[in-house]
This record gives sequence, structure tokens and C-alpha cells, in this order.
Amino acid sequence: MASPRPSGLLRRGLALEYTTLGWNVIGVAVLAWSAIRARSVALAGFGLDSLIEIGASVVVVWELTGSDESRQRKALGLIGGAFAVLALYLLGQGTVVLATGHHAGHSMAGIIWTALTAVAMCLLAWGKSRTGTALGNIVLRSEGRVTLVDGILATAVLAGLALNATLNWWWADPVAGFVLVYYAARECAGILRDGAAL
Repeated sequence: MASPRPSGLLRRGLALEYTTLGWNVIGVAVLAWSAIRARSVALAGFGLDSLIEIGASVVVVWELTGSDESRQRKALGLIGGAFAVLALYLLGQGTVVLATGHHAGHSMAGIIWTALTAVAMCLLAWGKSRTGTALGNIVLRSEGRVTLVDGILATAVLAGLALNATLNWWWADPVAGFVLVYYAARECAGILRDGAAL
């Protein structure tokens, strides 16, 4: 039987998830607009990452509102699956962009949004890690890793957009995404292992 959790920590965990949800809902709209204007595969890919983060946050809100081992196992499976989808998408996106030599246009809105998102997601990931640890909630801690990947991906996309805009290095963006393929795959395996251990 799960021990009772302090209501203040639970409220903080939910507030972190609702903040993440709100940020990413706005982000999907900003990124879709920016990706279409710049014809940027990277911004479209980052928009997909935002959709995955929305899904992961919904899973955690669901889990925090009624936790038991079965629910935690299902939540971890869904979050691990989100990492797998992200890794496969990044691998496919980067390969296609490099193979076709796709040159995206410049997007100042995309640069500004990814810079803000990098900071916001890293702060939210830190808050989720601390709150999840204090609550003893593996799902919140694991989803914090999804949020951290979102922040790292935002930084990589930002670097690619900036190098494309300043030096016309069109290939920098997909190459940066490849770095995250390994990280996302490793996190997927770790989260699924955690779920199997429950």
C-alpha cells in the first residue's frame, strides 16, 4: 500500500506538470508557424518533441492523481515509449536532411523560442527531479528526464539554427540531433527497466 504523500509536494509536482503542458501547447503553435515559414525540418522535429512532452506530462498528471504500482508501471511504459518515438524520429529526420541536403531558411522566432525553451525545460526538469525524489515518485522523476531531454534538444536545435543563420552551416542542425538519439535511447531503456522492477 502506498504511503500518504505530502499535499504540498503533490501540488508542486502537479504545478510543474501543468506549467510544462502550457509551455508546450504554446510551443507547438509557435514551432509549427516557424517551421512552415522557414521550411525547417529541425523546427518541425522540435514541434514533435513538444507533442511527446505534452503526452508525457498528461501521463504524469494521471499518475499523480491516483498512484499505485500498476499505474506507475503503465506510466513508465508510456514515458519509455515516448523516448523511443523521439529517438526514432531524430534518427530518421537527421538521415533524411543530410541525405537530401535540405537547406532550411532562417527563423528568428524559432531561435528565440528554442532559447527560451532550453532555459525553461532545464529549470522544470530540476524541479521535477527534486519534487519526485521528495515524493518518492519514480514516474515524476522519470518524466523529469523527458523534460531534460527537451531542454537539451532545444539547445541542440538552437545551435543548429544559429549556425545556419550565421555561417550557413545547414548540416549542423541534424548532426546535433544525432547526439540526442543515443541519449533518448538510453533513457528509454532505463525507464523501461525501472518499470519492470516495480
